[in-house]
Amino acid sequence: MASEKDFDAPTAIASEFFTDARAAVDRLQAIYELNVGFLREQFDLLASGRAPTRRVRATYPEIRIETTSFARIDSRLAYGYVAGPGVYATTVTRPELFRDYLENQIGLLIRNHGVPVEIGPSLSPLPLHFALGDRVHVEAALADRLDKPLRDLFDVPDLAVTDDAIVNGTYEPLPGEPQPLAPFTAPRVDFSLHRLPHYTETAPEHFQNFVLFTNYQFYIDAFVAKARRMIETGEGGYASLVEPGNIVTESGGAEPNNNAPPTRLPQMPAYHLTRPDHNGVTLVNIGVGPSNAKTITDHIAVLRPHAWLMLGHCAGLRNSQALGDYVLAHGYVREDHVLDADLPTWVPIPPLAEVQVALEQAVAEITGLAGFELKSVMRTGTVASIDNRNWELRDHREPVRRFSQSRAIALDMESATIAANGFRLRVPYGTLLCVSDKPLHGELKLPGMASAFYRKQVAQHLDIGIRAMEKLRAMALERLHSRKLRSLTETAFQ
Repeated sequence: MASEKDFDAPTAIASEFFTDARAAVDRLQAIYELNVGFLREQFDLLASGRAPTRRVRATYPEIRIETTSFARIDSRLAYGYVAGPGVYATTVTRPELFRDYLENQIGLLIRNHGVPVEIGPSLSPLPLHFALGDRVHVEAALADRLDKPLRDLFDVPDLAVTDDAIVNGTYEPLPGEPQPLAPFTAPRVDFSLHRLPHYTETAPEHFQNFVLFTNYQFYIDAFVAKARRMIETGEGGYASLVEPGNIVTESGGAEPNNNAPPTRLPQMPAYHLTRPDHNGVTLVNIGVGPSNAKTITDHIAVLRPHAWLMLGHCAGLRNSQALGDYVLAHGYVREDHVLDADLPTWVPIPPLAEVQVALEQAVAEITGLAGFELKSVMRTGTVASIDNRNWELRDHREPVRRFSQSRAIALDMESATIAANGFRLRVPYGTLLCVSDKPLHGELKLPGMASAFYRKQVAQHLDIGIRAMEKLRAMALERLHSRKLRSLTETAFQ
């Protein structure tokens, strides 16, 4: 860290102690706005030809708490307290975006430990790119006018401090450093906040706390049609539909805003059926493959959603299954490989009772079946996710043997990734798939058959997913954010 004489910085706001969570977040916001405003001002001077005479630096705000007691905390909670005496801290970005989350987490800390939190500037540099956001783009013409690299004047994103060491459980503070208070640092959060619009073509503030993932555009079409009906009628308390390009259609028959749709759909377009409390439903078409599944969940996780579910198609592996049957995953065979370095394959991915019950109840309510009759359209079992879409084209006796030994009843490419990343990133997860083909039994999707199948099943499958999310929304967060997702040494923030 350079000394104060080596760079220009905004006038510092002194650290202060708070016992009121709302006031603490207000102070975080003030510090953040001061530092972001300073960087934008300096960049505007540079763009107008008045380059800074020396390096410019701003920093993120920080939350810090110190405890000295081993007093027992209410262990029924999965979060909201630190592990023991010591100093704990985390940097924060975009406090206004995370206001509800921050007020909740800070409030629990103050209540559980009976000590104030300290809010002040950190020593962590705030990169210029994250301060500018989408307000301004660094044009090539500006770069050509500079007589020195931009990174000689401003801090830029540093991948050395932008990683998942905390949430992976591999972070070890240096002597004298505070213990982590939250699963992600501000630079890691900012990294994802700036990637989400790239992949989904919607701003982070539109994402809702309950997220559905699918691997077919058919689901998007059905979701948009259903969302429009729901906001027109006021059903479910939903306020608007947000589509790629941040096109917002509000309830009450108002015309969409004037934002232009994208010239082409992004890699993983997102659609948001919003509520004022952000407890609506987001649907993302992640396409095919575990790489996309990991990428998008890595980034959405920093928003700290309350649950995510996979609603997709799968290959049925049992002859007793029929096209259109549902598969409720209670275990996973992880042959996707994209998370092997972050979460070893020997780590079990447990089913979460609250999510399993919500999904099973939703299937029963939407199909009108119950008890033993429900087994005629849904099986609970192991789902295998594989990274080779054309596994059938090799000698498949060996993979089929593994599927049989694991008791797998369905095969896809994304579900294990989404569940495993939910487990790793402490986001409640679940999977409900729909059998669309049975390759081991000669039932492959043909164009005409597929169209009829999609027309019949997609709307019902989507209704089940939304109903399950509404059930989870009605649940107390203490139940939903289960202790099953917490490790031996855990951050206080959920």
